[in-house]
Amino acid sequence: MDNMFRGTTICAVKKDGKIAVAGDGQVTMQNSIIFKNNAKKVRRIYNNNVVIGFAGSVADAFSLSERFEAMLNKFAGNLMRSAVELADTWRNDKARRQLEAMMIVADNKSVLIVDGAGNVIEPQDGVCAIGSGGNYALAAAKALIQNTNDSAKDIAYKALKIASEICVFTNDNIIVEEL
Repeated sequence: MDNMFRGTTICAVKKDGKIAVAGDGQVTMQNSIIFKNNAKKVRRIYNNNVVIGFAGSVADAFSLSERFEAMLNKFAGNLMRSAVELADTWRNDKARRQLEAMMIVADNKSVLIVDGAGNVIEPQDGVCAIGSGGNYALAAAKALIQNTNDSAKDIAYKALKIASEICVFTNDNIIVEEL
């Protein structure tokens, strides 16, 4: 039944030495019912030094984030190494290879997208977004970076706010964590 719960938007922005990750609070059941509007899908882990935001199937997202945190502990907080090792583990396990979840993970230097298929992607320009409203948030964040002097935190928040006005699976109950 967990794979019936979906809908979220996560956006990360890296600007002026700061990284902000924002996420909305909506959980949608069967693409038609708002099951919860205040879920916390952005959180700090690894002694508050890493921020993650996750989207997709609830059970798969929790599984992916828990395994990522275990990798951070194993590799002393090395974000890239932890993400790559997690991806390698995922690719080599047939049962886990098709997880329907994605995460944005960030520390004070890097932002990465990690998915349940075993992919690790570092955004070219320090801006990325995932989830149902991800494309809206990504477009908004890119426009805001190019046309304002707003901080990373303000851009991430505003990008989510814009996505919430367009995507029915995204709400404006927004949490932003900044490093």
